[in-house]
Amino acid sequence: MWFSQQVSFFLVLLSYLIFGIGIPKEIEKKVNKEIEKTFDSSVIEMQPVIVPDEMNKLLPAKITETNFFMLSQESELLGYLFVDKAPSKTAQFDYLVIFDQDLKVIHSKVLVYREEYGGEIGSKRWLKQFLGKTGNDRVSYESNIDAIAGATISVRSMTLAMDKLFRTIGQLQENKVL
Repeated sequence: MWFSQQVSFFLVLLSYLIFGIGIPKEIEKKVNKEIEKTFDSSVIEMQPVIVPDEMNKLLPAKITETNFFMLSQESELLGYLFVDKAPSKTAQFDYLVIFDQDLKVIHSKVLVYREEYGGEIGSKRWLKQFLGKTGNDRVSYESNIDAIAGATISVRSMTLAMDKLFRTIGQLQENKVL
């Protein structure tokens, strides 16, 4: 048992080193840390979710080999990971969303915020509004997501990005891609 876990870990590590995991290098460590925290394990396999081009053209959030992954451990599906950027006032911020195997949000995090103002969207308190949401849910900064004084643009941007992601997840489920 111990030997097979070590071999599995080595193979996963080797594949990351050789092929990479498709996530931009500047945020890769942060992404891995969040996955490890969420699933309480450092031996998680990431496999890109491939969406047919014709379907991807119709999705609100575009799915690529570098932004949407299945997460598994020893061939058991743990969940999914989505990593992307959203605009702030003059730059962009990086964020991630982790779903369980039923595609319900179990964790979200702003990984890198590059503005002087608006970074409050990275607070756990604000981000918890997305927990439990699925492809059947809609979110809007005008109705069911709290505003933050001084972070209006970032709140709108993150909320819009999350709503697009939820609509995309819903469409992928309807079309039996997920």
